[in-house]
Amino acid sequence: MHELHEMSGGTTAVPHMRRRLHLVSFRLLRGAIVYLGFVAIFVLFSVALRDNGFLTIENQLNILRQTAFVSVMAFGTTFALSAGEIDLSIGQVVALSAMVTAVLLRDTNALIAVPGGMGVGIVIGFANGLLTTRLRVPSFLITLGMAGIIGGLSRWITQLSPVPVLDATYTFAFGSGSVGPFPTLFLWTIAVLLVAHVIYRRTTFGRQLLATGGNRTAAHYSGINTDRIRIASLVICSSTASLAGLLYVGRLHSARYTLGDTDLLTVIAAAVIGGTSMAGGRGSIIGALVGSLVMGVLNNGLILMGLAVTEQMIARGVIIIVAVALSLREAPER
Repeated sequence: MHELHEMSGGTTAVPHMRRRLHLVSFRLLRGAIVYLGFVAIFVLFSVALRDNGFLTIENQLNILRQTAFVSVMAFGTTFALSAGEIDLSIGQVVALSAMVTAVLLRDTNALIAVPGGMGVGIVIGFANGLLTTRLRVPSFLITLGMAGIIGGLSRWITQLSPVPVLDATYTFAFGSGSVGPFPTLFLWTIAVLLVAHVIYRRTTFGRQLLATGGNRTAAHYSGINTDRIRIASLVICSSTASLAGLLYVGRLHSARYTLGDTDLLTVIAAAVIGGTSMAGGRGSIIGALVGSLVMGVLNNGLILMGLAVTEQMIARGVIIIVAVALSLREAPER
Protein backbone atom coordinates (compact mmCIF):
# COMPACT_ATOMS: atom_id res chain seq x y z
CA MET A 1 0.00 0.00 0.00
CA HIS A 2 2.86 2.37 0.81
CA GLU A 3 4.46 1.68 -2.59
CA LEU A 4 1.09 2.24 -4.30
CA HIS A 5 0.70 5.60 -2.49
CA GLU A 6 4.17 6.70 -3.61
CA MET A 7 3.36 5.73 -7.19
CA SER A 8 0.09 7.66 -7.02
CA GLY A 9 1.84 10.74 -5.62
CA GLY A 10 4.47 10.56 -8.32
CA THR A 11 1.82 10.29 -11.01
CA THR A 12 0.07 13.39 -9.66
CA ALA A 13 3.29 15.37 -9.44
CA VAL A 14 4.26 14.87 -13.10
CA PRO A 15 1.33 16.81 -14.66
CA HIS A 16 1.79 19.53 -12.04
CA MET A 17 5.46 19.92 -12.97
CA ARG A 18 4.55 19.94 -16.65
CA ARG A 19 2.05 22.76 -16.08
CA ARG A 20 4.63 24.79 -14.18
CA LEU A 21 7.26 24.26 -16.88
CA HIS A 22 4.75 25.22 -19.55
CA LEU A 23 3.82 28.39 -17.65
CA VAL A 24 7.48 29.37 -17.18
CA SER A 25 8.18 28.73 -20.88
CA PHE A 26 5.19 30.84 -21.89
CA ARG A 27 6.30 33.75 -19.71
CA LEU A 28 9.88 33.57 -20.99
CA LEU A 29 8.65 33.55 -24.59
CA ARG A 30 6.30 36.47 -23.96
CA GLY A 31 9.14 38.43 -22.33
CA ALA A 32 11.49 37.71 -25.25
CA ILE A 33 9.04 38.78 -27.96
CA VAL A 34 9.88 42.49 -27.69
CA TYR A 35 13.62 41.85 -28.00
CA LEU A 36 13.19 39.46 -30.92
CA GLY A 37 10.80 41.91 -32.56
CA PHE A 38 13.28 44.76 -32.20
CA VAL A 39 16.08 42.71 -33.75
CA ALA A 40 13.80 41.58 -36.59
CA ILE A 41 12.64 45.14 -37.40
CA PHE A 42 16.19 46.51 -37.20
CA VAL A 43 17.57 43.80 -39.50
CA LEU A 44 14.67 44.26 -41.93
CA PHE A 45 15.28 48.00 -42.29
CA SER A 46 19.06 47.51 -42.38
CA VAL A 47 18.69 45.29 -45.44
CA ALA A 48 15.85 47.17 -47.14
CA LEU A 49 17.33 50.65 -46.55
CA ARG A 50 21.05 49.95 -46.82
CA ASP A 51 21.30 52.55 -49.61
CA ASN A 52 19.13 55.12 -47.83
CA GLY A 53 21.42 55.86 -44.91
CA PHE A 54 19.56 53.86 -42.26
CA LEU A 55 22.74 52.41 -40.75
CA THR A 56 24.73 55.65 -40.68
CA ILE A 57 25.93 56.86 -37.29
CA GLU A 58 24.05 60.13 -37.69
CA ASN A 59 20.77 58.36 -38.41
CA GLN A 60 21.18 56.06 -35.40
CA LEU A 61 21.90 59.08 -33.18
CA ASN A 62 18.78 60.73 -34.60
CA ILE A 63 16.74 57.71 -33.54
CA LEU A 64 18.14 58.01 -30.01
CA ARG A 65 17.28 61.72 -29.91
CA GLN A 66 13.78 61.22 -31.30
CA THR A 67 12.91 58.39 -28.92
CA ALA A 68 14.25 60.07 -25.75
CA PHE A 69 10.98 61.89 -24.99
CA VAL A 70 8.87 58.77 -25.49
CA SER A 71 11.30 56.60 -23.51
CA VAL A 72 11.26 58.89 -20.48
CA MET A 73 7.45 59.00 -20.46
CA ALA A 74 7.21 55.24 -21.08
CA PHE A 75 9.18 54.63 -17.86
CA GLY A 76 6.64 56.64 -15.89
CA THR A 77 3.71 55.06 -17.69
CA THR A 78 5.07 51.63 -16.73
CA PHE A 79 4.65 52.59 -13.06
CA ALA A 80 1.06 53.76 -13.60
CA LEU A 81 -0.01 50.74 -15.65
CA SER A 82 1.67 48.33 -13.22
CA ALA A 83 -0.44 49.80 -10.42
CA GLY A 84 -3.59 49.25 -12.47
CA GLU A 85 -3.92 52.94 -13.43
CA ILE A 86 -3.55 54.95 -16.63
CA ASP A 87 -2.79 58.62 -17.30
CA LEU A 88 -4.31 60.09 -20.48
CA SER A 89 -3.16 63.62 -19.66
CA ILE A 90 0.59 63.16 -20.15
CA GLY A 91 0.63 64.84 -23.56
CA GLN A 92 -0.95 67.97 -22.11
CA VAL A 93 1.37 67.84 -19.08
CA VAL A 94 4.30 67.94 -21.52
CA ALA A 95 2.96 71.13 -23.10
CA LEU A 96 2.09 72.91 -19.84
CA SER A 97 5.42 72.02 -18.22
CA ALA A 98 7.26 73.23 -21.31
CA MET A 99 5.33 76.53 -21.37
CA VAL A 100 5.88 77.17 -17.65
CA THR A 101 9.59 76.36 -17.97
CA ALA A 102 10.04 78.62 -21.00
CA VAL A 103 8.20 81.54 -19.37
CA LEU A 104 10.27 81.19 -16.18
CA LEU A 105 13.49 80.97 -18.20
CA ARG A 106 12.49 84.19 -19.95
CA ASP A 107 11.69 86.03 -16.72
CA THR A 108 14.08 84.41 -14.20
CA ASN A 109 16.71 81.67 -14.58
CA ALA A 110 17.13 77.92 -14.84
CA LEU A 111 17.42 77.44 -11.06
CA ILE A 112 13.79 78.53 -10.81
CA ALA A 113 12.55 77.34 -14.20
CA VAL A 114 13.53 73.68 -13.82
CA PRO A 115 11.83 73.10 -10.42
CA GLY A 116 8.88 75.16 -11.66
CA GLY A 117 8.44 73.01 -14.76
CA MET A 118 8.85 69.76 -12.82
CA GLY A 119 6.44 71.01 -10.16
CA VAL A 120 3.69 71.11 -12.78
CA GLY A 121 3.84 67.33 -13.24
CA ILE A 122 4.09 66.62 -9.51
CA VAL A 123 1.02 68.74 -8.70
CA ILE A 124 -1.05 67.36 -11.57
CA GLY A 125 -0.06 63.77 -10.81
CA PHE A 126 -0.99 64.22 -7.16
CA ALA A 127 -4.34 65.77 -8.16
CA ASN A 128 -5.02 62.87 -10.54
CA GLY A 129 -4.20 60.32 -7.84
CA LEU A 130 -6.16 62.06 -5.11
CA LEU A 131 -9.29 62.44 -7.27
CA THR A 132 -9.01 58.83 -8.44
CA THR A 133 -8.70 57.35 -4.95
CA ARG A 134 -11.06 59.69 -3.09
CA LEU A 135 -13.87 59.87 -5.64
CA ARG A 136 -13.48 56.18 -6.55
CA VAL A 137 -13.58 57.14 -10.22
CA PRO A 138 -11.31 55.29 -12.70
CA SER A 139 -8.11 57.14 -13.50
CA PHE A 140 -9.04 56.77 -17.18
CA LEU A 141 -11.90 59.26 -16.69
CA ILE A 142 -10.12 61.55 -14.22
CA THR A 143 -7.06 62.02 -16.43
CA LEU A 144 -9.23 62.39 -19.54
CA GLY A 145 -10.98 65.35 -17.90
CA MET A 146 -7.67 66.68 -16.58
CA ALA A 147 -6.26 66.61 -20.12
CA GLY A 148 -8.90 69.12 -21.19
CA ILE A 149 -8.16 71.44 -18.26
CA ILE A 150 -4.39 71.33 -18.78
CA GLY A 151 -4.74 71.79 -22.55
CA GLY A 152 -6.75 74.96 -21.94
CA LEU A 153 -4.18 76.29 -19.47
CA SER A 154 -1.34 75.69 -21.95
CA ARG A 155 -3.13 77.76 -24.55
CA TRP A 156 -4.15 80.47 -22.10
CA ILE A 157 -0.70 81.10 -20.60
CA THR A 158 0.72 82.69 -23.76
CA GLN A 159 -2.41 83.12 -25.89
CA LEU A 160 -1.27 80.41 -28.36
CA SER A 161 2.09 82.11 -28.97
CA PRO A 162 5.36 80.11 -28.86
CA VAL A 163 7.90 81.12 -26.22
CA PRO A 164 11.55 81.19 -27.41
CA VAL A 165 14.33 80.03 -25.08
CA LEU A 166 17.71 81.77 -25.36
CA ASP A 167 19.51 80.24 -22.35
CA ALA A 168 22.39 78.36 -24.02
CA THR A 169 23.37 76.50 -20.85
CA TYR A 170 19.86 75.19 -20.39
CA THR A 171 19.42 74.11 -24.02
CA PHE A 172 22.80 72.34 -23.97
CA ALA A 173 22.00 70.42 -20.78
CA PHE A 174 18.39 69.61 -21.63
CA GLY A 175 18.44 68.46 -25.21
CA SER A 176 20.69 70.19 -27.73
CA GLY A 177 24.14 69.32 -26.45
CA SER A 178 26.40 66.30 -26.71
CA VAL A 179 28.94 64.79 -24.35
CA GLY A 180 31.51 63.20 -26.61
CA PRO A 181 29.57 61.20 -29.20
CA PHE A 182 26.47 60.92 -27.00
CA PRO A 183 23.58 63.40 -27.21
CA THR A 184 22.47 64.75 -23.84
CA LEU A 185 18.98 63.44 -24.63
CA PHE A 186 20.42 59.90 -24.68
CA LEU A 187 22.22 60.52 -21.37
CA TRP A 188 18.96 61.72 -19.80
CA THR A 189 17.26 58.55 -21.06
CA ILE A 190 19.91 56.31 -19.47
CA ALA A 191 19.85 58.25 -16.19
CA VAL A 192 16.06 58.00 -15.86
CA LEU A 193 16.20 54.34 -16.93
CA LEU A 194 18.64 53.44 -14.13
CA VAL A 195 16.71 55.31 -11.43
CA ALA A 196 13.36 53.92 -12.56
CA HIS A 197 14.68 50.34 -12.83
CA VAL A 198 16.15 50.40 -9.33
CA ILE A 199 12.93 51.79 -7.83
CA TYR A 200 10.78 49.36 -9.80
CA ARG A 201 12.78 46.18 -9.13
CA ARG A 202 14.87 46.78 -6.00
CA THR A 203 12.65 48.60 -3.53
CA THR A 204 9.72 47.82 -1.26
CA PHE A 205 7.70 50.41 -3.15
CA GLY A 206 8.25 48.52 -6.41
CA ARG A 207 7.07 45.25 -4.89
CA GLN A 208 4.00 46.93 -3.39
CA LEU A 209 3.28 48.59 -6.73
CA LEU A 210 3.16 45.24 -8.53
CA ALA A 211 1.10 43.69 -5.72
CA THR A 212 -1.41 46.54 -5.91
CA GLY A 213 -1.77 46.19 -9.67
CA GLY A 214 -1.93 42.41 -9.54
CA ASN A 215 -4.68 42.16 -6.91
CA ARG A 216 -5.65 45.37 -5.12
CA THR A 217 -7.93 43.66 -2.59
CA ALA A 218 -5.32 41.10 -1.59
CA ALA A 219 -2.65 43.81 -1.38
CA HIS A 220 -4.90 45.91 0.88
CA TYR A 221 -5.55 43.02 3.25
CA SER A 222 -1.84 42.23 3.38
CA GLY A 223 -1.23 45.69 4.87
CA ILE A 224 -0.28 47.71 1.79
CA ASN A 225 -1.65 51.24 1.57
CA THR A 226 -2.95 50.77 -1.97
CA ASP A 227 -4.31 54.32 -2.28
CA ARG A 228 -0.87 55.74 -1.49
CA ILE A 229 0.73 53.43 -4.05
CA ARG A 230 -1.78 54.42 -6.74
CA ILE A 231 -1.27 58.14 -6.07
CA ALA A 232 2.51 57.72 -6.15
CA SER A 233 2.35 55.85 -9.46
CA LEU A 234 0.39 58.68 -11.08
CA VAL A 235 2.77 61.29 -9.62
CA ILE A 236 5.73 59.41 -11.13
CA CYS A 237 3.95 59.12 -14.48
CA SER A 238 3.10 62.82 -14.62
CA SER A 239 6.58 63.83 -13.43
CA THR A 240 8.25 61.99 -16.31
CA ALA A 241 5.89 63.84 -18.68
CA SER A 242 7.11 67.12 -17.12
CA LEU A 243 10.71 66.04 -17.65
CA ALA A 244 9.89 65.26 -21.28
CA GLY A 245 8.48 68.79 -21.56
CA LEU A 246 11.75 70.25 -20.24
CA LEU A 247 13.70 68.14 -22.75
CA TYR A 248 11.48 69.31 -25.61
CA VAL A 249 12.24 72.92 -24.63
CA GLY A 250 15.97 72.22 -24.63
CA ARG A 251 15.82 70.41 -27.95
CA LEU A 252 13.62 72.89 -29.81
CA HIS A 253 14.83 76.09 -28.07
CA SER A 254 11.20 77.07 -27.56
CA ALA A 255 7.89 75.92 -26.08
CA ARG A 256 4.56 75.57 -27.85
CA TYR A 257 1.14 74.48 -26.65
CA THR A 258 1.17 71.64 -29.22
CA LEU A 259 4.15 69.83 -27.68
CA GLY A 260 3.30 66.25 -26.69
CA ASP A 261 -0.01 66.24 -28.58
CA THR A 262 0.81 63.06 -30.51
CA ASP A 263 2.87 61.26 -27.85
CA LEU A 264 0.20 59.52 -25.78
CA LEU A 265 -0.46 56.49 -27.99
CA THR A 266 3.23 56.03 -28.77
CA VAL A 267 4.14 56.12 -25.07
CA ILE A 268 1.46 53.58 -24.10
CA ALA A 269 2.46 51.39 -27.04
CA ALA A 270 6.13 51.49 -25.97
CA ALA A 271 5.27 50.44 -22.42
CA VAL A 272 2.92 47.66 -23.51
CA ILE A 273 5.24 46.38 -26.24
CA GLY A 274 7.94 46.26 -23.57
CA GLY A 275 5.95 43.80 -21.48
CA THR A 276 3.81 45.97 -19.21
CA SER A 277 0.31 44.60 -18.73
CA MET A 278 -2.66 46.91 -19.31
CA ALA A 279 -4.39 44.94 -16.55
CA GLY A 280 -1.68 45.78 -13.99
CA GLY A 281 0.71 43.70 -11.91
CA ARG A 282 3.42 43.18 -14.52
CA GLY A 283 5.91 45.44 -16.26
CA SER A 284 9.48 46.11 -17.30
CA ILE A 285 11.43 49.37 -17.34
CA ILE A 286 14.09 47.97 -19.67
CA GLY A 287 11.31 46.53 -21.82
CA ALA A 288 9.76 50.01 -22.04
CA LEU A 289 13.04 51.34 -23.43
CA VAL A 290 13.16 48.58 -26.04
CA GLY A 291 9.50 49.21 -26.87
CA SER A 292 10.30 52.89 -27.40
CA LEU A 293 13.22 51.97 -29.65
CA VAL A 294 10.94 49.64 -31.63
CA MET A 295 8.57 52.55 -32.26
CA GLY A 296 11.49 54.87 -33.05
CA VAL A 297 13.16 52.50 -35.51
CA LEU A 298 9.80 51.76 -37.13
CA ASN A 299 9.04 55.46 -37.50
CA ASN A 300 12.48 56.22 -38.89
CA GLY A 301 12.41 53.30 -41.30
CA LEU A 302 8.95 54.12 -42.63
CA ILE A 303 10.00 57.74 -43.26
CA LEU A 304 13.13 56.62 -45.13
CA MET A 305 10.95 54.27 -47.19
CA GLY A 306 8.89 57.27 -48.25
CA LEU A 307 5.62 56.25 -46.62
CA ALA A 308 3.05 58.96 -46.03
CA VAL A 309 2.04 60.06 -42.53
CA THR A 310 -1.30 58.25 -42.91
CA GLU A 311 0.46 54.96 -43.68
CA GLN A 312 2.76 55.44 -40.68
CA MET A 313 -0.29 55.96 -38.46
CA ILE A 314 -1.84 52.73 -39.77
CA ALA A 315 1.36 50.79 -39.06
CA ARG A 316 1.58 52.17 -35.51
CA GLY A 317 -2.09 51.35 -34.91
CA VAL A 318 -1.59 47.73 -35.96
CA ILE A 319 1.42 47.39 -33.67
CA ILE A 320 -0.52 48.81 -30.71
CA ILE A 321 -3.40 46.35 -31.24
CA VAL A 322 -1.02 43.38 -31.48
CA ALA A 323 0.93 44.54 -28.40
CA VAL A 324 -2.20 44.94 -26.27
CA ALA A 325 -3.48 41.52 -27.40
CA LEU A 326 -0.19 39.90 -26.38
CA SER A 327 -0.17 41.83 -23.10
CA LEU A 328 -3.60 40.59 -22.07
CA ARG A 329 -3.09 37.01 -23.19
CA GLU A 330 -2.79 34.50 -20.42
CA ALA A 331 -0.92 31.21 -20.47
CA PRO A 332 -3.19 28.44 -21.79
CA GLU A 333 -4.15 25.72 -19.35
CA ARG A 334 -2.65 22.29 -19.89
